[in-house]
Amino acid sequence: MAQAEERSIDRATVQMLEKASADGVNTVFDRADAMRPCPIGAAGSCCKNCSMGPCRLPAPKKAESEEDRAKRRGVCGATVETIAARNFIRMIAGGAAAHSDHGRGVAQTFVEAMNGNAPGYEVKDEQKLLQVALDFGIEITDRSVEEIAKDVGEAALAEFGRQDGELHFVKRAPLKRQAVWKEMGVTPRGIDREIVEVMHRTHIGVDMDYENLMVQGTRCTIGDGWGGSMIATELQDILFGTPVPVIGRANFGVLKEDEVNVIVHGHESLLSEMIVMAAQDEEMVNLAKEKGAEGINIAGMCVHGQ
Repeated sequence: MAQAEERSIDRATVQMLEKASADGVNTVFDRADAMRPCPIGAAGSCCKNCSMGPCRLPAPKKAESEEDRAKRRGVCGATVETIAARNFIRMIAGGAAAHSDHGRGVAQTFVEAMNGNAPGYEVKDEQKLLQVALDFGIEITDRSVEEIAKDVGEAALAEFGRQDGELHFVKRAPLKRQAVWKEMGVTPRGIDREIVEVMHRTHIGVDMDYENLMVQGTRCTIGDGWGGSMIATELQDILFGTPVPVIGRANFGVLKEDEVNVIVHGHESLLSEMIVMAAQDEEMVNLAKEKGAEGINIAGMCVHGQ
């Protein structure tokens, strides 16, 4: 079993791993040491996309002839390359779905806030709102902030189910990059559509060409980055204010011995923003002091650590 010093260059992490070991706490490092990865799965050549599998195809050897290589196929006829491509782009679809659904949640909250159904949320960066409105082609002249914001939220939601054309934010990319995407046929049409098409193409009897599968995976990736993820970022900036660089503490130095420490873990800034507001509420602060603390300290792990 690896020593704690071999698992991380971070001194605080090493200290916590040593404590976990002394306390008999099993960590991800321990489980990784005990796990023996499947060599076929590690090569991406195990397919369980249909009920006739799993089909396990050992990776081709360098000295193998093309004839022998061609014989190595799954039940549906998929080659090692096809299976690897299917597995890879399904991973892309899973990541894009998680990222983009975060953007959907932000857009839904955005619209609810503008309709007066989500107290606590408001437009804090009007300039960013106007910029995003123009990107969506929304009229801003002689209109209230609430009217513009509602249209922006609804336009953002429409990007998920878009059936025709291209995602609006793709136009933000450099013109040369847009030209490359068009030439390669990877410009995303709708956020959800590209995710669904990955799942469709990787099902039995559909797309057997690994290069074509990778093209769809690329289209799905761009749909996340220039669609769902960008929508989440832009709308959160409008709601919470566009962030600026700040000096802060990191690692276990964020914890305070004399305060109630609340660690927010995850991906949804909508929740963490409200937790920060609640922690500053006079009633909550007084409750913490009644229990012997000096106050409430909010810190974040993972994405929330930013």
